[in-house]
Amino acid sequence: MSVLQPRDPRCSDATWELDVSEPNEATFDIVILGGGSGGYATALRAVQLGLKVALVEKGKLGGTCLHNGCIPTKALLHAAEIADQTRESEQFGVKAELVGIDMAGVNSYKDGVIARLYKGLQGMLKGNKSITIVEGHGKLVGKNVVEVDGKRYTGRNIVLASGSYAKSLPGLDVDGERIITSDHALTLDRIPSSAIVLGGGVIGVEFASVWKSFGVDVTIVEALPRLVAAEDEESSKALERAFRKRKINFKVGKPFEKVEKTDNGVKLTIQGGETVEAELLLVAVGRGPSTANLGYEEQGVKMDRGYVLTDERLRTSVPNVYAVGDIVPGLQLAHRGFQQGIFVAEEIAGQTPAVIDEVGIPRVTYCDPELASVGLTEAKAKEQYGADKVKSYNYNLGGNGKSQILKTTGFVKLVRVEDGPVVGVHMVGARVGELIGEAQLIYNWEAYPAEVAQLVHAHPTQNEALGEAHLALAGKPLHAHA
Repeated sequence: MSVLQPRDPRCSDATWELDVSEPNEATFDIVILGGGSGGYATALRAVQLGLKVALVEKGKLGGTCLHNGCIPTKALLHAAEIADQTRESEQFGVKAELVGIDMAGVNSYKDGVIARLYKGLQGMLKGNKSITIVEGHGKLVGKNVVEVDGKRYTGRNIVLASGSYAKSLPGLDVDGERIITSDHALTLDRIPSSAIVLGGGVIGVEFASVWKSFGVDVTIVEALPRLVAAEDEESSKALERAFRKRKINFKVGKPFEKVEKTDNGVKLTIQGGETVEAELLLVAVGRGPSTANLGYEEQGVKMDRGYVLTDERLRTSVPNVYAVGDIVPGLQLAHRGFQQGIFVAEEIAGQTPAVIDEVGIPRVTYCDPELASVGLTEAKAKEQYGADKVKSYNYNLGGNGKSQILKTTGFVKLVRVEDGPVVGVHMVGARVGELIGEAQLIYNWEAYPAEVAQLVHAHPTQNEALGEAHLALAGKPLHAHA
């Protein structure tokens, strides 16, 4: 079949090319390889802009975030919060007793949340006549062709959005029983008596927090000098203090050397010969890009250690091939992939969207206490602007009424350039993740402390802490010392 097709959907002149398709081929404006946050966001925005889309997914629409990441882990964390509130209810004058944790009930609650969101997403995507859902394992077999189970889908543009997988380390034999990844941890039907968490990043501290709330004896082993080492140092230290108070054990600056199975579980040997034993070991050393055997490199897409390299407009080394989400070097966050998907759809449609500032993407770690941040750490700011040009201020939540009501501790820390805008916001405390919306506006709109200080923050809210911190940094502290 031969038809005339525009070389680019943005073309409105006479720039056309002859497209020759075989009977087993279908042609689209965009073929997307992966139906996670980045992939489905690309699809939904693209059809809003009048483009025809094929969305290829070998598993379930929604990807890691919906099924093996953000949503199930946060459901577990909420169940853990309820357990802690029940256990500690008497301090609020409420007499209650925590009888135990019913993992079947917890999993039913978690799976119910996932099922409702999945049903809604399926309906949204499958009900759109401009989106063709292709179920199966896709592979890039040409610079503009994806093959799924012998059928080829040609795209004037290709978007690579194949997501990530739970990584392991050499010498670790993940068996899904004693040595597990986060994927296995999300489906545990029991509560282990003890657990070692190998990795003190976001995934590691979140699972450690959940398990401690469920009554598990937890030890975190981290090779780097501190927990959540990507965050501001003060945030890391505050989390470590809180974990000590919660009796969550951790060993930092201690790379693992080997792991052995024992009669009762596992024994982990760390640098220096020290050993830690527990019922199971959770390998939480991050996520790797799912790009193997997908044909990317064979078609000329430049890669680095499995990641797809792009420019700031998310274009790969191959014309009209883009990449979004966890396979692109940078933060592996669902909302990053989602925004990148929107960006790429608009880019293909000729709207020339503003480049996404990676530093301006909000970050939240949902353990207890929560960590939330956006922008530069104090160390990074000093490196970028010079130590003498950077000023920081730490507002303690002890002065915040709502935080007192919640019985949480922590702070709001601001980092600013002298006589310039706020370039970093870092928060620690219960529910501070809900404050990150205003914080990202402050950073991304390059607000000065005096400008934020003019805004009225509702009382009593934790949100007031942001206002008080900016008042102090603007030189007019009220409930704080400058």
